Amino acid sequence: MIGYTTLGTHDLPRAAAFYDELFAVIGAKRTMDFGRGIAWGRSMSEPGFAVTLPFDGQPATVGNGVMIALAADGPATVQALHAKALALGGTDEGAPGPRGGNFYAAYFRDLDGNKLNAFCMTAE
Repeated sequence: MIGYTTLGTHDLPRAAAFYDELFAVIGAKRTMDFGRGIAWGRSMSEPGFAVTLPFDGQPATVGNGVMIALAADGPATVQALHAKALALGGTDEGAPGPRGGNFYAAYFRDLDGNKLNAFCMTAE
């Protein structure tokens, strides 16, 4: 159902460097670079993720209650994404761990303050 997601940034080169390294953890690479923004994914036939300078020229803002969830293949990948985000200057919003049932997740914010989550479903 989701084709792609887009988050705003104040500094495209800085955001690009953050996401290049973060998405390398899950094998995603740049799929598009359109001047004002960059997109990543595993292929053009799977959902993608993009960051862009706002098209209206106004400052990028963080949406209250907005979060992008990144699917991981297991707890080790959730932990690796969270650790990489923090190593790149992101901030912790919730350490990796079980969140009820078989939902395992970690939460962090990128360099612009956008909230992301890495998650997987585990065997109960």
